Amino acid sequence: MSKKFDLAALLADRGGERYELHARHLNHQLPRMLHTIGFDKMYERAQGAYFYDADGNDYLDMLAGFGVMGLGRHHPVVRKALHDVLDAELADLTRFDCAPLPGLLAEKLVSYSPHLDRVFFSNSGTEAVETALKFARCATGRPRIVYCAHAFHGLTTGSLSVNGEDCFRDGFAPLLPDTAIALGDLAALERELKRGDVAALIVEPVQGKGVHEAPPGFLRAAQELLRRHKALLIADEVQTGLGRTGDFYAYQHEDGVEPDLLCVAKSLSGGYVPVGATLGKDWIFKKVFSSMDRVVVHSASFGSNAQAMAAGLAVLSVLEDEEVVANARRTGEELKARLAALVDRFEMLHEVRGRGLMIGIEFGRPSSLGLRSRWTMLQAARKGLFAQMVVVPLLQRHRILTQVSGDRLEVIKLIPPLIIGEREVTRFVDAFTEVMEEAHAGGGLMWDFGRTLMKQAVANR
Repeated sequence: MSKKFDLAALLADRGGERYELHARHLNHQLPRMLHTIGFDKMYERAQGAYFYDADGNDYLDMLAGFGVMGLGRHHPVVRKALHDVLDAELADLTRFDCAPLPGLLAEKLVSYSPHLDRVFFSNSGTEAVETALKFARCATGRPRIVYCAHAFHGLTTGSLSVNGEDCFRDGFAPLLPDTAIALGDLAALERELKRGDVAALIVEPVQGKGVHEAPPGFLRAAQELLRRHKALLIADEVQTGLGRTGDFYAYQHEDGVEPDLLCVAKSLSGGYVPVGATLGKDWIFKKVFSSMDRVVVHSASFGSNAQAMAAGLAVLSVLEDEEVVANARRTGEELKARLAALVDRFEMLHEVRGRGLMIGIEFGRPSSLGLRSRWTMLQAARKGLFAQMVVVPLLQRHRILTQVSGDRLEVIKLIPPLIIGEREVTRFVDAFTEVMEEAHAGGGLMWDFGRTLMKQAVANR
């Protein structure tokens, strides 16, 4: 008889080797980066909006696993659904039947976008985008996709082709035919559409990189242009969907917008199981799956697995029963207002923007001479270092996890679990205020760390 597998014993025995294991067998730069900025913590467990270390210290999560943990960690309803589906011992992924759970989740998803009809399930946000790109090209018979500068749509080859950040694209060419326009530039969109080869425009209603919202009226006007030229509108709601911005989908903040294809993922499974979904109009799906010979012309091996589908149904139930979307809107407005009130107080704090619980805090060049010289030195070494200087003490001294919003951006992005409330808002605002006070005092450990970051940035050139 084989030796019994004991996961708890394995973790107890080898869990302390986590950083060494990553350095040897996974991405060797990740532990190096975490050591450099002091993020090499050892979290032992998590619950809701908090992590805990071995000493029982709590850490407030304002990152939500890049938006995956929309309901926080280990929500009891989602957890129970996963236990239930495993206990049911369903005949999952037989390939030659129609299981009930994918149909039930698809039915529920399209109820939030009643102008859409069908769903294709995949395993991630980038796969949801890949599906939308393929379906748009098939349905229109055209090759080219228009996207917006600074967009982030994923990192596989198709989604990378519509990624607006060169740092991700470098080294992976050639990609698909594409064209970038500025977010909100209708004239540029119309110029591209007149060439007659555009299948679709893909757009995030609120861009994840930098937290930039589409200008008022842009989505609706873009939709009208696209329809006139028989091209499609793809809304990438992988990060903004499922309540993040205070509406179920971010495109719903603008009346009259009805995307032809819609991508969701991340928090759809409550963070437990990889999942992605592409919603679309009936005629588009019928163009793709046009005959029985093409029934599997696009598929995903694990795309409709029972665990992901059960988790998705549980998440949608929680969003409704616990009024999570309304909480995101209400709590987000409070957090944004309290942070915006600090802009006049701190000269390096330039703007607070965003919707719901997707908030960007942007820093910029100060006016006073002493601070300006320090800012200039940081910028000469590498843009984005000041934002990193803020993120580090938030974790090290206040036990709050945040992120810089993109490469070389002086922006911190807040995308906490949608379940946070006034207690978490107050903890973050108080900590952020203290970090800003130290930065503007012009000395101390924060600027010492800034010098460390500058040396590292210069060494990496």
